[in-house]
Amino acid sequence: MVLRKLAFTGIKSRIKDYTVLFFGLVISSAIFYMFEALATNQDFIKANGSMVTGASFIFQFGSILLTIISLVYIFYANSFLMSMRRHDYGLFMMLGAKQRKIGQLILTETLLIGTLASLIGIVVGWLLTATLGNYLMDQMFSSKLKGFEPFFLPAAVATLALYVILFLIAGVINRFGLTKTPVLQLLKGDSEPNRPTLKKGRQLIQVVLGVALLAIGYYVMANMKLLVLMSIPVALVTIVLGTYFLFNAVFVWLVVMLKRLPWASKGLHTFTLSQLSFRIRNYTRILSIVSILFALALGAITVGIGFQRQITSMATAQSAYTLVLSDPSATVKQEVKKLDRQLTAQYDQVVTKKAVYFNADQFKNQPFESVSQESQIMNQAKAGRLQAAKYQKISVDKMQKNPQQLLLNLPNWQRSKAIRIVSGNRFSRLSGSQHKVLMLRVADLSKSQAQLKVVSEKATGQAASSLPGTFAMFTEATALFGGFEFMGFFLGIAFLAMLASCLMFKILSGAASDKRRYEMLNKIGTRPQILRRSIIQEVGVLFALPGILGVIDVLFGLQMFRGLLLSPYDQLWLPFTLFLFLYIIYYVITVMMYQRIVVPKVKIDK
Repeated sequence: MVLRKLAFTGIKSRIKDYTVLFFGLVISSAIFYMFEALATNQDFIKANGSMVTGASFIFQFGSILLTIISLVYIFYANSFLMSMRRHDYGLFMMLGAKQRKIGQLILTETLLIGTLASLIGIVVGWLLTATLGNYLMDQMFSSKLKGFEPFFLPAAVATLALYVILFLIAGVINRFGLTKTPVLQLLKGDSEPNRPTLKKGRQLIQVVLGVALLAIGYYVMANMKLLVLMSIPVALVTIVLGTYFLFNAVFVWLVVMLKRLPWASKGLHTFTLSQLSFRIRNYTRILSIVSILFALALGAITVGIGFQRQITSMATAQSAYTLVLSDPSATVKQEVKKLDRQLTAQYDQVVTKKAVYFNADQFKNQPFESVSQESQIMNQAKAGRLQAAKYQKISVDKMQKNPQQLLLNLPNWQRSKAIRIVSGNRFSRLSGSQHKVLMLRVADLSKSQAQLKVVSEKATGQAASSLPGTFAMFTEATALFGGFEFMGFFLGIAFLAMLASCLMFKILSGAASDKRRYEMLNKIGTRPQILRRSIIQEVGVLFALPGILGVIDVLFGLQMFRGLLLSPYDQLWLPFTLFLFLYIIYYVITVMMYQRIVVPKVKIDK
């Protein structure tokens, strides 16, 4: 009982440090719950049919991907959590605690942290699903979906079970590792330096190997057609190993070489470099992992935004008309008037068994339009830039010679017939069933989506448009790519929380031992602002290095999405700016927390 109280007192004393990784665990479990709530609710999927079937698969895929990353994150996080407690466990053993009792404490603490993080994550996920998730689903489908439940018990149970199992496995591993470690190593392990030694031959081999592995990974991603599905694991393995070798060689070499320059003797540069080199080997491991997570997070957000941007471009490049209505009723016409229309044209038809006849005079007064050559989707993809669709008028002569564009904008029951465009006099003498076709184009597909659904339902009795025009494509693309956008955004946030908390924890976990060195500098008269500047530089390097390599990984990794994204590199500044802004916020928080711990509160005058 006394030992248990001591253990939980130790956790309480380090609650600020635990909060860093605890936040990442909460975000991870919250987003996992959100994906599961959307992917496994069969009543929700059946009630909304094809609208969410594709999105459901995407969310389930996101859950699997998040599980894999969370597995790595939990094991890495727990190794850090246990590293903070190593000294405490060593003291307990010195005081006579049995290894069996220590093992029970380790398992209890790990399960307690995991269960608590999962429960809070489920509540946070419930709130996110009810608010932001509900809003994004409305934006994707532009209507209230039937059976949508923010709190879905099976998803909550699945989330809790998964994370408890993962933490149970991590707890068993922690228990085995720490109980087999000698007491002296537990007490002194954190203060043992891991100073780098510059061995030119070994460093050169690691640099060459790192560059070669990264080159292989980048080549595989850029040529995904060669290995197809195998390209993903090959790229993952080569990039992870290449990143580690490159950091382990270049970072060590860079620190050692910088300390030899005259620049290092100015200010606290030598001290800052020494801080980086003190545990340099451990930093290379964390920087490698953070670099990969950085690339995954930035890539997920970039791809998600890319899918969202191409929905309208794909739709509007199909036709110059949003909807084509055959013989619209008075009710439908009233609903059409509510649309923000950019173009409206109505043509008379005479339909026989073999042909559909149009009046050429009407096309002269209301010219038929088609998508311009440069706006066609394949040409946009070749140009590498998405653009607003441009339209061109087609003369009657061209339409008579090639009525294909007109044929594609007619109802399905007319497409098997020949198209004839005849003079007004001949048209008036034709015998056959008379019809009217109304073609319209709205100014903004996204803004008019809800009303277009109303018009479509009034005209056909179906919620999803089956009418000719761009709206049908827009509805299908939104259901598919909207799910990718949703998944990419939340996966990016989850990966960002995990990578930043890992890096923050690694830096802050060494703050206790670093505090003594800053106190010594304070005693010899170093000004607080100089100490703070040294911290800004030191932490800045640790955040910048994985960020730079992560950006490079993303730039090459986007090659893998050329089959899905029309223009993966178009307007990259938007996701990059958004992500880097969030990343810098984590950097600022880390600097502030580190300074609060290590910078002495009392200034020692000279």
